Amino acid sequence: MAAVEIFRRALAAELVLRPETDADIPFLGALYASTRMEELAVTAWSEAQKAAFLDMQFQAQRAHYRRHYPEADWLVVERGGERIGRLYLERWPSQHRIIDIALRPEHCGKGFGTALLNDLIDEAAAVGKAVSIHVEKNNPAYRLYLRLGFEVVEDKGVYDLMARPGLPAGTDGQLKTAS
Repeated sequence: MAAVEIFRRALAAELVLRPETDADIPFLGALYASTRMEELAVTAWSEAQKAAFLDMQFQAQRAHYRRHYPEADWLVVERGGERIGRLYLERWPSQHRIIDIALRPEHCGKGFGTALLNDLIDEAAAVGKAVSIHVEKNNPAYRLYLRLGFEVVEDKGVYDLMARPGLPAGTDGQLKTAS
């Protein structure tokens, strides 16, 4: 399947996916920090302490992902030449595992995440695979995953492992049985 067919919704939303490079690391660190700001707002830490903590956590996450998902695609999401997010994906024989998907806060709620997820759902469905992701229970996008047909497969404490059967986007994610 051609990339144009796979990411047709992303293309319609003028999104471009490209492999990340070392030049993207400062952006990726800032993106990571933007996803944790609300969590750190309640601490009494100085801005310097928060920045140091977030950098340490970003580096730890990056090392963990690279170690545990060696075959993953590490993609930067761009729109109009501006880096707006990241998509980390590993295609396993049984499923597509979304390792991480994140957009800069000002680009959330505009349908970009939905476009990317629906494209991944369709890509996986075309080869009969499910799509799975770990989602923090307090993640604002949690409802989006439910709306797209993801279901909780396993409660992992702070995270839920969610999965969606290998059915095309736009279906409710449930397998139909004959009556």
